[in-house]
Amino acid sequence: MTALKSLLFLIVAPGIVVGYIPLALLRNGIKIETGIFFFFAIPLWIFGGAMLLWCFWDFFAKGKGTPAPLDPPKKLVATGFYRYIRNPMYVALILILLGHFLWFKTIFLLAYIFAVFLAVHLFVMLYEEPTLRKKFGAAYEEYLQKVPRWIPRFGKSH
Repeated sequence: MTALKSLLFLIVAPGIVVGYIPLALLRNGIKIETGIFFFFAIPLWIFGGAMLLWCFWDFFAKGKGTPAPLDPPKKLVATGFYRYIRNPMYVALILILLGHFLWFKTIFLLAYIFAVFLAVHLFVMLYEEPTLRKKFGAAYEEYLQKVPRWIPRFGKSH
């Protein structure tokens, strides 16, 4: 049942954020020339999509829950991409959206990327991190000290 809930959440939440809104509503409009960077859209889509699916799998397999706030993981997930950044699902969404921008080249998509990042950043700061501090205590505090929020650090500790 957890896998089904996770799949449903994947279709609804990221599906709306990186699928419906940008592709149905924002792909037309004022263009910004992206030049040769246009070709980076496909790798961004592939990497962002794979990263998102991997994180969903980690929440299901290792966290014993879903990414949905209504059915969160029962265990702290600090493996996979979570070893390098605390919010890889949101980073994956941004990568996919950057791919959309490079492909469709509209200013609306660029503005949308900034809006999505601001929304998830505020959600992380005001809801996610305080909730995870309460739920996982010292283990989460240690995780906060070791793993950056948005920009990965690669080194000996990982």
